Amino acid sequence: MTDKDESIRSAYRLLPAVDEVLREKTLAALTAEVGRGLLRACVQEVIDLWRTEVAAGELNSDQLATRVAAGDAAREAAALVELDRARGLVPVVNATGVVLHTGLGRAPVHPEAAAAMAQAAASFCVLEVDRFTGARNRRDDRLSELLLRLTGAEAAIAVNNNAAAVFLCLSTFAAGKQAIVSRGELVEIGGSFRVPDVMAQAGAHLVEVGTTNRTRIADYAAALGEQSGLLLKVHTSNFRLVGFTEDVEARELAELGESSGVTSAYDLGSGLIDGEGGGDGDGEDGGCASLDMLEGEPLVRAAVASGVDVVTFSGDKLLGGPQAGLIVGRRPAIEALRANAVYRALRLDKAALAGLEATLDLYLTGRGDELPAREMLLRDGPGLALAAQELAGTLRAMEGLEARVVPGQSEPGSGSAPGIYIDTSLVEVARAGLSSAALAAALRAGNPPVFARIHDDALLLDMRTLLAGDHGRLVTAFEAL
Repeated sequence: MTDKDESIRSAYRLLPAVDEVLREKTLAALTAEVGRGLLRACVQEVIDLWRTEVAAGELNSDQLATRVAAGDAAREAAALVELDRARGLVPVVNATGVVLHTGLGRAPVHPEAAAAMAQAAASFCVLEVDRFTGARNRRDDRLSELLLRLTGAEAAIAVNNNAAAVFLCLSTFAAGKQAIVSRGELVEIGGSFRVPDVMAQAGAHLVEVGTTNRTRIADYAAALGEQSGLLLKVHTSNFRLVGFTEDVEARELAELGESSGVTSAYDLGSGLIDGEGGGDGDGEDGGCASLDMLEGEPLVRAAVASGVDVVTFSGDKLLGGPQAGLIVGRRPAIEALRANAVYRALRLDKAALAGLEATLDLYLTGRGDELPAREMLLRDGPGLALAAQELAGTLRAMEGLEARVVPGQSEPGSGSAPGIYIDTSLVEVARAGLSSAALAAALRAGNPPVFARIHDDALLLDMRTLLAGDHGRLVTAFEAL
């Protein structure tokens, strides 16, 4: 045996036992919080790492003995525990300027919607029973009624996201049949969600009509046949096609579907309730302000009024509620969707239903602009500038920090209104000795985590996407650096 081998064996003998490390005070206090199983796994990971370092010659006996005596194994295991806990769903400060940030959970729900969701999740609630007759009912009856008032549709249901809504439509009306769609609308959205792939999974046979930039109603009509099951229009929500273009209006598709006996559907993607939805839901009460900056985004009520059988859109994007796929339209089509066995696998749970009901109630009572996503989109320039000046002044007072207000632009995000940018006020921050990338990484890893954006090698904080209390949380995060 060589001297090196003997040295390694000597170091191995110094490695502490797992149970020995678990008895140290640093970890004993964590047992009640995270459980002994996680602690044991983290201690074992530290010891395995040390063993690997010894084998590689990176850790000798003297160094290992020092680390063991200092209790480093317990401290490193505790750090792993904290890292494990920090990887879950934790609140963050969104200073990116992307209002509907997919990576950060898209639309934050209104506090009243959040309270309704928490109450439903924490208790028994009326879900599939009529409290007055005792008879069984449908879990989304109330939600459906609210959607009818808001959109003017004949019937409505909800599933767990808009991708599921599209899948359910294809499965119901085009399984084993043809789904006819414009070639220019065969989009791919986040997570490699491609319309042709979803059609294949639903058992539908794709029929492409028109060209990438121009499609006419005559193209749809020419493709109709005995195997046609669905006429589908898809809003190209994450890109814009400009120039020599032409597409088919929803009204034209609805008329063709009605005359041919083929179901028509319009996938809006985000789905915008704009300048409508107050009072009794007739669209004339000004329930919320018009989001003029989102020009080109189709309105839900207008899509329903076009006469298409089915309209699908998201509950967690421009609507500003919890994640959901909302499906509204004509009663026969909606009832066919409800009768599909796949619907049971896609329907919402009680917490999501409660949050959506609360969100729709806000629209219908004229409080739609209180929803965080809408409120952020509607923020005015002077207010943003004042908030930026206040934050910059606070940060400049901290040692080592430089901060100044610069103009910039925010984005709606999540595929909503691509190419649309909204003027905003930014705080550009620099810290001595740290690159902007390193500063951004430190903020993300801090407590609270802060997500900023980097542009032209400058770290920028966008005032538009800060929620109530985020100014103070930002200050805390920078103090922690």
